[in-house]
Amino acid sequence: MRALKVLPSGRPGRGRLYVNRPDGLAVAWYDRQSNRVSVLSDALREEVLTALRPFLTGTWTVGPPPVPTAAELRGLLLPPDLDLAPNRPGETLLGESAYGAQGGRARHRVRQELQARLRAGAETELLEAAGWRVLHDVPLPGLGLLDHLLIGPPGLLAVRTVAGRRQRAHVGDLSLTVGRAEPRPDPDWIRRAADRAARVLRTPVRAALVVADASRVEVAPSLRDVLVLQPPTAAAALRGGVAALKPPDVEALFTLARARPTWD
Repeated sequence: MRALKVLPSGRPGRGRLYVNRPDGLAVAWYDRQSNRVSVLSDALREEVLTALRPFLTGTWTVGPPPVPTAAELRGLLLPPDLDLAPNRPGETLLGESAYGAQGGRARHRVRQELQARLRAGAETELLEAAGWRVLHDVPLPGLGLLDHLLIGPPGLLAVRTVAGRRQRAHVGDLSLTVGRAEPRPDPDWIRRAADRAARVLRTPVRAALVVADASRVEVAPSLRDVLVLQPPTAAAALRGGVAALKPPDVEALFTLARARPTWD
């Protein structure tokens, strides 16, 4: 067999390296979070370890893949068209940014919103290395789409993204204003979205706004029930929270939330 190739996983933050044959078939993977090498065939064990040697750190273990948990098995049984996990940040705006919006100014606004969601999405996915799970574009019937749902050790966050457009943004109790534009009801909307998610998932969900690319963000002192974050410090601000959920709880909630029928 020709030399095995070591490639990172497709999504950032997973902390996993795959060992592939020249034809692209994976024969092993190295999970850097658990420091474990999972080998599909024991006959390739030495070749796999040779390929991974430059990447192995600390005390690592090697063996067959771990037995999937009940939550992971339920996720594997979910039909693709009902699974929200593959959704990319701002996926619903991709076509609109290219073809849907009429007029140059309207299309420019859509592209600004898309870039804000992509920026926030990339920031939230940095949390996956710390045990968080993330969903994008979660449908909330009657309310629209929730930009991001974060599930992690400190709890759950419903996140709405706002494009700051390099202008000053002011976040009040009921509205948010960017530059000289008309006030938007984003704080009130994300409260209702968080309440909906809490009822559906039967667990507390905190409301959060991510204001991307603003020149300055001012938050009213009276606003205490909505968390206001900005890239590139959003992930760091959330990573240090007190753990309230154990990893199996995070996985169970993620499995429930990723199923589209859950939200109907």
